[in-house]
Amino acid sequence: MPKLLAILLLSSALISPAFAEEITAWRLFVGDHTDPKVTALDLETGDALGSFPLASPAALYTTHSGEAVFAVQGAGNQISAIGTGIAIDDHGDHGDIKISAPAAIEAVVSGERPVHFVEHNGKIALFFDGTGKTSTVGEHAWIDAGDVSAVEFDSGAPHHGVAAPWGDYTLISVPNPEDPTKLPIGINVLDKAGAVVGDTHGCADLHGEASSGDILAIACAEGLLLVTGSGEPKIEKIGYEGLPTGKATTLIGGQGLQYFLGNYGADKVVIIEPGADAVYRLVELPTRRVHFVTDPVRPRFAYIFTEDGQLRQLDVVSGELTNAVKVTEPYSMDGEWSLPRPRLAVAGDVIAVTDPNAGTVHLVDAATFKVTRDLPVEGLPYTVVAVGGSGSVH
Repeated sequence: MPKLLAILLLSSALISPAFAEEITAWRLFVGDHTDPKVTALDLETGDALGSFPLASPAALYTTHSGEAVFAVQGAGNQISAIGTGIAIDDHGDHGDIKISAPAAIEAVVSGERPVHFVEHNGKIALFFDGTGKTSTVGEHAWIDAGDVSAVEFDSGAPHHGVAAPWGDYTLISVPNPEDPTKLPIGINVLDKAGAVVGDTHGCADLHGEASSGDILAIACAEGLLLVTGSGEPKIEKIGYEGLPTGKATTLIGGQGLQYFLGNYGADKVVIIEPGADAVYRLVELPTRRVHFVTDPVRPRFAYIFTEDGQLRQLDVVSGELTNAVKVTEPYSMDGEWSLPRPRLAVAGDVIAVTDPNAGTVHLVDAATFKVTRDLPVEGLPYTVVAVGGSGSVH
């Protein structure tokens, strides 16, 4: 064999994905309802990979990269980050995966009563109800370099609000001028300098937002605000035409299919498809819902946990409930909203269901829709996010 040909063949072998091992790795990060901590679990083995102390119990979020979990500690007045130890580098024809131990990131963002966390294209907006201010930080600056230097804007008054980054702009809620303790009345668009661009976009009782594809939706008493555009955001309002009296206050964005899933009354959800002939499709549930998520792996499905202990599969294409499995004992929705009740996360081919009363995370196979395993977790496992995927290891 000519020497040059041998070198070329060797070089090709070294860089070809065919000579790499393909692996899949998923981890669950579980927040306790009462104790200020997050537990990291290996999905395959069920082993605890670490326990991370917090300032207070937290709502958990992750971004599209999945490289960190962000713990929003409202009572602890801070947001901290935990490196997941899973990083997938997209190379177009394949992805490389790097796996390491999960680790706390030292840098935290502090502020009075943080509540809402919104990420868009690598920017994170954190809204602090106690001050009415928002801090926008770079995701990778935070998790790679511990840089939490932020651009800060003031909405004008402390209130239960939200902010969302949108390229060079920031959307921020407008407090009720008569009583800021009530829900916001609209959205302002701010430029880089914090100046208001255009008029306030009215949105009575603003509560709930989500992204799906290139659309951001914000829930109002009278309908939804839809945000689009690659430069200055374009905002239009669509009413709840065709629906009974009511409103959405929680939205989840579909992945793979562009739609939103929202609550609409205690025992209903609504499928929202902007631009479709029928924008809204109301789905009646057999009993009151506790929590719901969309499936990023199987885009046509979403999952709803109801107070009778059942996990239900929703086909968002047909608008029908297509599967159900009993996972826990009943969890009544009577009483305070903040009581410990199950939460859901999709981890590849598994739907994870926390069960605070049993100290367990139940794993439901997405294909067979049967409970396949139970992972014990000390304390009251409550909030949960899943991170992971598949990639090559060279």
